[in-house]
Amino acid sequence: MKKTFYLGLVSVMLMLSITACGTNNTQNSGNAAQATNEGTSGGNTEEPKKEAQKVELKVQIGSPRFKDQFEKYFEQFKAKELAEKNINVTIDLEMPNPDQAKQVLQARLASNDAPDIFDVHANDLSTYEKAGYLEDLTSQPAIATLYDSVKNTVTLDGKVVALPLESLAWGYLYNKKIFSDVGITPPQTLDEMKAAVDKLNAAKIKPFLLAFQESWVPQLMTALSLGGIISSENPDWIEKMNKGEASYADVQGIFNIIDLINANGTDKPFEVGNEAGSTEFANGKAAMWIQGPWNAETLLKVNPDFEFGVAPLPVSNNAAGTMINLSTSTTLAVSKTSENKEVALDLVNYILDEKDSSALFQELKFNPVSSVHQYEVFPWVNEASEYVAQGKAYQDLKLPNGVTDEQAKLLQSYFVKEVTKEQFISTMDKAWANAVKAAQ
Repeated sequence: MKKTFYLGLVSVMLMLSITACGTNNTQNSGNAAQATNEGTSGGNTEEPKKEAQKVELKVQIGSPRFKDQFEKYFEQFKAKELAEKNINVTIDLEMPNPDQAKQVLQARLASNDAPDIFDVHANDLSTYEKAGYLEDLTSQPAIATLYDSVKNTVTLDGKVVALPLESLAWGYLYNKKIFSDVGITPPQTLDEMKAAVDKLNAAKIKPFLLAFQESWVPQLMTALSLGGIISSENPDWIEKMNKGEASYADVQGIFNIIDLINANGTDKPFEVGNEAGSTEFANGKAAMWIQGPWNAETLLKVNPDFEFGVAPLPVSNNAAGTMINLSTSTTLAVSKTSENKEVALDLVNYILDEKDSSALFQELKFNPVSSVHQYEVFPWVNEASEYVAQGKAYQDLKLPNGVTDEQAKLLQSYFVKEVTKEQFISTMDKAWANAVKAAQ
């Protein structure tokens, strides 16, 4: 009996022990699993992404007609900078009219409010470089892709001080359909141009479109006429002018073509600016316009079927002076005082991005400037290039700062006969001398 009781007690105690051990093991396993799960969960959690750095870039480009294209491209840059560098970029884009762009920029520079990036005509780069405004871009990746001929236009003392944006071969524009209908081809001498004008007038077609509301447009007449005469007949004229040994009287032949244009142009030119002029020209209001192919995008927006050509402007009966202008009209510079220089340089390099740049330049109707550019050039580019290949081209003239602006104003006054040819010459001689003195 006792034995039986003892065995039963042992069995109960053994069962309680097993139960207790099982319970403890279950709890321990649960605790271990919980710990394991917590550890695993913690290991898979990514560190919170750092908040993006915020940077504001101030950009000035004096080409408001390209506002949509640049805004679109800058949005692509902002997305790229955020994805690759976690930098949230805001771009304050200012696009003053070409007539005012230089004055706006100079005022900002003088007041220590320089944009991070700003556009400068290649001919003016030396002025800004001497004043210490330009960052050295020589070692930037985009520079290594530039064509040498274009790179030379932005190189000073072996240093690249800006990125070429708009490099082109240009002359006046002509309406190919009108020329074909009247039976004329681009004249190569002044007499040939007079004969073409007579044919156009006989056909009741205005030979030249005049748009004088913005002074930079008529100034293109002096840009081309001076270029042709100086390059073919007075190659040392600029050097002599800088020494005070020459005069505009030496190149007054420029007025032969200017007078012919003014006498055979459209009515009320001071009521027509560049935009209105583009509309009128694209709609066939005149056969020729002393304007450059940089207006191609605007012209084709008005009339997608418009066919225009680019030809050199005759300045005399010496066909050697009928030449295409080779220039880099727009460059992008980075301010030496920029507080966001790294991002500004990123944007300048992105302008020649291997993947995206070709689409931008093609949309802007610009010439290729870099080996990254892989797109078909436009017919007017090929036409101008044929003259270049024949040796009928010259490098854009480098005039002292302010001279071009003074020419522009005087041409407006000359057209309305407020200024005579002699007054034009004397005023420009003084303006040139003052500009040289101011630069010393």
